[in-house]
Amino acid sequence: MPMPTEERVSQLVAGLVERRGLDLEGVRITAAGGSQARVTVTVDGDETVDLDMIAELSSEISEVCDEAGDFGETPYLLEVTTPGVERPLVAPRHWRRARGRKVRVRMRAGAATPDGKAAFDARVGVVTDTEVALVLGGKRDPHRVSVPLADIDSAVVQVEFSPPGAAELALTGGVAAGRPEPGAADEAVDVADTVRGEDRPVVAPTEGIVE
Repeated sequence: MPMPTEERVSQLVAGLVERRGLDLEGVRITAAGGSQARVTVTVDGDETVDLDMIAELSSEISEVCDEAGDFGETPYLLEVTTPGVERPLVAPRHWRRARGRKVRVRMRAGAATPDGKAAFDARVGVVTDTEVALVLGGKRDPHRVSVPLADIDSAVVQVEFSPPGAAELALTGGVAAGRPEPGAADEAVDVADTVRGEDRPVVAPTEGIVE
């Protein structure tokens, strides 16, 4: 059965995503049972991406994919979503949007390590194109260090079940605008599903994840 590549779908939808002031964070194509395919398009932005915008974008992407004809007669389920909790931080924009959140950081081999640890939890502070301020020590002993982004091997946002300390959060410069307070409420991922052949998308939030 014909199936476009993830790169091809990215090319088809990139303009639609960009026109809404969003970033295309990834496209993934997987089997969805039988002969059906699942196309997951992940988007994000500096401001909150609400469910209405996700639904509208889902309709636009579905129309573009159908017009391109790359799927042929293959049925597919289109899922447009935002990054969930425990997302990896790769680009400077990811770090900027995660300000105030707790992350698990792993340093590259041979890089200088804050407090002598190659892997540690920290809270994200202000970020530039080359370095990020990290708050270590948790609620008891919060202190800020600067770490070159090039020295970080991986960083993943962590699930939180209680809010951070006031002094700890103050050192980060506060939570990024439009983002939920860490540990304060459920953070659900907005999702819009469009089944090929339907006139309107079926929209439903995913199960909330308690932080």
